[in-house]
Amino acid sequence: MTDFFHTPDGTRLAYSDQGEGLPLLCLSGLTRTMGDFDYLAPHLPPLRLIRMDYRGRGQSQWTGAATYTIPQEAADAIALLDHLQIPKAAILGTSRGGLIGMALAATAKARLIGLCLNDIGPVIDREGLVRIGEYIGRNPAPKTHTALATAYPEWMPGFANVPHSRWLAEARLHYTEPPQGLRVTYDPALRDAFLSGLNAAPADLWPLFDACAGLPLALIRGANSDLLSPETTAEMQRRRPDMIFASVPDRAHIPFLDEAESLTAIHAFLKACTP
Repeated sequence: MTDFFHTPDGTRLAYSDQGEGLPLLCLSGLTRTMGDFDYLAPHLPPLRLIRMDYRGRGQSQWTGAATYTIPQEAADAIALLDHLQIPKAAILGTSRGGLIGMALAATAKARLIGLCLNDIGPVIDREGLVRIGEYIGRNPAPKTHTALATAYPEWMPGFANVPHSRWLAEARLHYTEPPQGLRVTYDPALRDAFLSGLNAAPADLWPLFDACAGLPLALIRGANSDLLSPETTAEMQRRRPDMIFASVPDRAHIPFLDEAESLTAIHAFLKACTP
């Protein structure tokens, strides 16, 4: 069930709040919605599963490229916790969501119980960013979900042993199918925000990662990821030897999170977050 709340600047955002127990705030990828975690949800232990659509995505209000930033989205995540009167939550962040999680560790650490990162780290390989820049904000050429599902294996290098049914589910999650052809589920102006960041000098995000000190921390990496390199992963492990880690074979950016390796890491992370 989807609910809505208003942020301090009046923006109407969509969210879902289900279950009871440990609050787990799931933050999705750059262009994605709370549906990012549909595959994972059935495999979770009893807990309070909280998801949100960032501004400009899914069912949330569009507010323009200038507002589609990690600091704003981090503030919106805190606004949701405030709305739900949740003092602290564990965070599972996929890609962009992991960057938001690290930003919260640096700016609002008292609100975090722990952080699990899905295929993201303090250094993001430009090769992967350029690949994202090729499609973000653009509607795909295939006109139907079925046609897109058929095209996905070629479009998604690094993925293997993914059944057609999963690619079809992905197509339905991330694109609508009106008569004129598939359409993205987010404000196309997100492209402008992304390209602005891509063309800027890269920021040093290691201080954000180091801000996670003292928090339970986990990292899931697609073994064939073009965003999170083995070198960055090794440095993350060096800085946090206690970090729970899983490498997911046959996956690039991003693992679906219902793989056996992903679930083992997530369950260990949740156990570490439970008093």
